[in-house]
Amino acid sequence: MNVSLTVWLLSVAGLCVLVAADFFIGRKPHDVSIREAGIWTAVWVVLACLFGVGLWVAGGGDPAGEFFAGYITEKSLSVDNLFVFVLIMAKFAVPSQYQQRVLMVGVILALVLRAAFIAAGAAIISAFSWVFYIFGAFLIWTAWKLVQDARKGGHEEEYEENKLLKSIERRFGVADRYHGTKLWIEENGKRVMTPMLVVMLAIGSTDVLFALDSIPAIYGLTQDPYIVFTANAFALMGLRQLYFLIGGLLEKLVHLSYGLSVILGFIGVKLVLHALHESGVHVPEIGIPFSLGFIVLVLAVTTVTSLVAARRQEERERRQG
Repeated sequence: MNVSLTVWLLSVAGLCVLVAADFFIGRKPHDVSIREAGIWTAVWVVLACLFGVGLWVAGGGDPAGEFFAGYITEKSLSVDNLFVFVLIMAKFAVPSQYQQRVLMVGVILALVLRAAFIAAGAAIISAFSWVFYIFGAFLIWTAWKLVQDARKGGHEEEYEENKLLKSIERRFGVADRYHGTKLWIEENGKRVMTPMLVVMLAIGSTDVLFALDSIPAIYGLTQDPYIVFTANAFALMGLRQLYFLIGGLLEKLVHLSYGLSVILGFIGVKLVLHALHESGVHVPEIGIPFSLGFIVLVLAVTTVTSLVAARRQEERERRQG
């Protein structure tokens, strides 16, 4: 798509308005109910669908197909990321009424960081077409690592703070308890961070690691920076509500990592084929309609098999109990 600067600015402004509205609605600390989370999750999904329809009207089926394929992939990867968010919340013992504020700020930080990754990715791709080989190989390796982690029960591990976060804590100091939604307080004559700020930084910085596979994945579905950015934005902006909606169901999605590994491996192969095609090698390329259908099918099968496996496990535990 040939997206003008005006469209870019209007899109970013529109997203900022949505972020501000979301922040205003959830500004008061409170426990998020399933009903509230369900309503706002549906709102964000409908907005994403309307945006995709708008792309179809303005640019045709190809951009719309690329957007929906990218959106579904990024949304699926985001659901897997929620496992880590649960571990972070438990690690820092975040009070339930403050969790929605933590996630809101964390998602905003993630969106800003991903925008930088997307811009860097677009610049690299435009200058070096061979980077698709690297992206493809990285995604195939990530797919294999997901399978290995799933076999080891990787989501059951405790969250460990990264070195950057630990160095920030040592530099500024951290209060011993939460002080409402305050990020900084005065303690013994020194300005120190509260645990609220630490957990926000933990979620925001952790998303940098998530972006290492999600950005190459979506560039395997579309090379249009505008579609890459908007698909990521819509996938991230509904993440806070999705956390509260399916928090109790996450442990039942036992096969999600396997499904995501298949999707990432598929996109990795797609990227390698595209790189070979760009190099003049006559190989078949995988179209967006097939990619979209494949991604949806894998996620549907993964969800069904996960729920069936979880139900069987519950029945076994019930009989043993």
